[in-house]
Amino acid sequence: MATTSEIKNGLCIRYKDGIYQVVQFQHVKPGKGPAFVRTKLKNVNTGRVIDNTFSSGAKIEPVRVETRNYQYLYKDDMGYVFMNVETYEQVTMEEHYFDNPLLLKEGMEIQILFDAEEEIPLTVEFPASVVMEVTHAEPGEKGNTASSTATKLIQTETGLELQAPLFISEGDKIKVDTKTASYSERVKE
Repeated sequence: MATTSEIKNGLCIRYKDGIYQVVQFQHVKPGKGPAFVRTKLKNVNTGRVIDNTFSSGAKIEPVRVETRNYQYLYKDDMGYVFMNVETYEQVTMEEHYFDNPLLLKEGMEIQILFDAEEEIPLTVEFPASVVMEVTHAEPGEKGNTASSTATKLIQTETGLELQAPLFISEGDKIKVDTKTASYSERVKE
C-alpha cells in the first residue's frame, strides 16, 4: 500500500475493481480544511477517463507494471497480433486497447504496458510519429485556397483518412502524428 503523496503521472493503481492510470494530478492545500489530491484517472480496459479526489494521506494500491517492446505482425479474427522483440512470444490484443488502430503498420515497434503480477496487457504506447504512404489523394484545386492552410482529404496505406496540404499526392510518404492522428510533414526519400 502507498499513500496519495506517491501519486505521479503514469502511475497505475487498483481503484473501484479496476486498474486505472493517473493521467493528471494536483495536490491542493486550501486555506481552510484538509489537503487533498485532485486526479484524472483513465481506466486501462475501457479508456474512460474519470475525475476523482483523494483526501491527503489516503491509501492507494499501486500496480507493478512493466513496459515491453513489441512488433506489430498482423490482424486476424481474434485481434491484433504482436511479437515480443526479445523473447519472440506472441500476444493478441483486442481493438479497445487502441485509440486509433489504423495507425498500426506491419513491422512497427510499439511498447505495451503489462500488469507484472497477472501478466495481462494494460495499455499500448505508439511512437511519436509513423511514416505512411498515401494511397489516395484527390487532386488539389488552386482556386480553392481562401486561406494559406488549404487542405484536402487523403487516405494512407492502412486506411487512415486525414487532412493534408494540397501538394500531397498519391505515392508520397508522410509522417503522421500518433497522438492526434494528423498530418505532420512530407518525408523526402
